Order: sequence, then structure tokens, then C-alpha cells
Amino acid sequence: MDDLRDKYLGLIAGAADEAGLEDLRVQAVGKKGEISLKMRELGKMTPEERQTAGPALNALKDEINSALAAKKAGLADAALDERLRTEWLDVTLPGRGRGQGTLHPIAQVTEEVTAIFAELGFSVAEGPRIDTDWYNFDALNIPGHHPARAEMDTFYMHRAEGDNRPPHVLRTHTSPVQIRSMEKMGAPMRIICPGGVYRADYDQTHTPMFHQVEGLAIDKDLSMANLKWVLEEFVKAFFEVDGGVELRFRASHFPFTEPSAEVDIRCSWEDGTVKVGEGDDWLEILGSGMVHPKVLQAGGIDPTEWQGFAFGMGIDRIAMLKYGIPDLRAFFDSDLRWLRHYGFSALDVPTLHGGLSR
Repeated sequence: MDDLRDKYLGLIAGAADEAGLEDLRVQAVGKKGEISLKMRELGKMTPEERQTAGPALNALKDEINSALAAKKAGLADAALDERLRTEWLDVTLPGRGRGQGTLHPIAQVTEEVTAIFAELGFSVAEGPRIDTDWYNFDALNIPGHHPARAEMDTFYMHRAEGDNRPPHVLRTHTSPVQIRSMEKMGAPMRIICPGGVYRADYDQTHTPMFHQVEGLAIDKDLSMANLKWVLEEFVKAFFEVDGGVELRFRASHFPFTEPSAEVDIRCSWEDGTVKVGEGDDWLEILGSGMVHPKVLQAGGIDPTEWQGFAFGMGIDRIAMLKYGIPDLRAFFDSDLRWLRHYGFSALDVPTLHGGLSR
């Protein structure tokens, strides 16, 4: 045992790294180590021999384990000292600048719109961006021959040959959320449905993906007068114009509303910049109308008992008007310079009381 003690204590003291130390541990006290094999020989000894050899072997094993632990700690301390020596850092140097992110104008305007309609009693509803053509077209009284259903205007999801299931589309408006909300919530209800939509179009004022917010109110005695008041209150709060903004309702046609009206706001153009609330020009901002009875039926609501109004507008477009952004395509270019210029601080929470803009 003295020979084993001297052998392994010497080898442990001379170990240069933790890998070599682990090899010594296996040789000495591993399952097939020399000391472990000695302990197995205790069964062949007489009781008197075991009383002497047993404690001595246990003491030797403990001594070897203690030497291994001490050496391992010493190697770790030496490695840390070397790392601290080579990774020296001057803590008096100034810290590196940290870039500050901003909120995208679409996110900001969506929050502004939500805050305004929340004050008017509207809740927010959401739905899937990939939907069936029934929710996107049929339930909204859009017939099969309507131009909006053509593949040149709508993105249809790929189907394998022989797949006869109803087609799915990237939703072309957020109106399918209105149908889903009617099925889920019933009447009465007041909701807005903000979100991304998709159409096959691309120019200075159109992109394949853009954002809309649609509103829906259903009750027993709603009329176009209620719709006009809601839109006037929204425009007055959103554009933050003293005295409000004059609106003009023009008769139009949408399959999902009857009667239907497009809404213009009074504005003026100076040096290529639009100013809302003044001047002699008009600018279209949204479409609206009373919900068609067939749309109410598709949502599971009795049109002989309930009626409602709906409206929809492009979030990107009203963001361009309010903050003077000239090109819709820039919203999706991910240009950091543009985002820093038009972005908003994350702490600028839009409220009617604190102001909606920067």
C-alpha cells in the first residue's frame, strides 16, 4: 500500500492538465483501478486480515481522492489565472454605444387606431391570414364571377393535382374576420379588425402585402348617421386637427354593404405635401356602408332583427397621410435609415389624452 500511495501521489502532483488527472483517477480508483482491485481481494482474506487491510485500503482511497480533488482545484485556479492574464481589459475605457430600435410606423398607427376605437367602445378581433375562399369571398356576398376572385388579383394557395378541396387564399381584406367574429360572438357587437392583407399589385401606392383595419357594429337601430358620427370622431382624433375634419360621402357599390359609400376628407396640396382639414381638394380614405343582409346571414345573424354598419381603410395609407411618407413601398424595404427617420420610440404609447403622434 505504501508503494501505491507513493506512486499515485507522485503522479498526481506531476499532472499537467485535467485530462491527465482523469486518467490517473481511473487507474487508481476507477472500477478496474489498482486500489479498487485490491479492495476486491478483501473477500479472500481471513477475518483478522480484513480487520487490518480494510481500514488501510479505505484510508488510502480517501487520501488518493483528496489528492485528486486538490490537484483539480489547483489546475482550475491556474487556468483562471492564465485566462485573466491573457484576457486583460481596461475597465476605464468608455462603453460601446448601443443602438436603439424604433417602432415601425405601421405598428404605431395600428396602436393609434386601436386607442381611438377603444374609446368609442370597439374591441379588437383577429383572424388567420390564410383563409378559405368561402370566408374571403362567398360569405361576403362576392359572386364567383367577380374580378377580385381572379388569379391576377388574388394569391391562391398551391394544391396538388387531384385535390378537390375548396381553395385557400391569402386573405385580400380583413373582412373574413368579421364573419368569424359574428359566428363566434353573435349580436350586438362592435369590433375592429386590423391586420395584414395580400393582393397582386405593386406600384408607388400599392404593394403585394399591406395593412387594413375594418370596423363592424351590429345592433337593432343602427343607421348611416351612426356610421357618419363614428368616422368623423375617428378622423378628428387621428389627424389631431382642431375643429375636426370635413368628410364627404359618395355613393358607391361594395358587394358586402348596401347602401355603400366612399368617404373623402377635405385637404389641400402644398409643394407636394397634403394638409388634412383645410383647402378645396378631397382625398378618398376609406369605404363604408350598411352591412348587406346576406353577409349577416352568413355570419349566423338574423337580418330581420339586427342591422349594422361596416367600414375599412388602409393603415399604410393613413400613416402616409399623417406622417408625410411619400412611397408605400418603403414600408417594406427594411431600410434602417428610413426606419430611424420615421420610427417611433417604444415609450411613446399612443393615447387620446397624451396625444397620438410624436
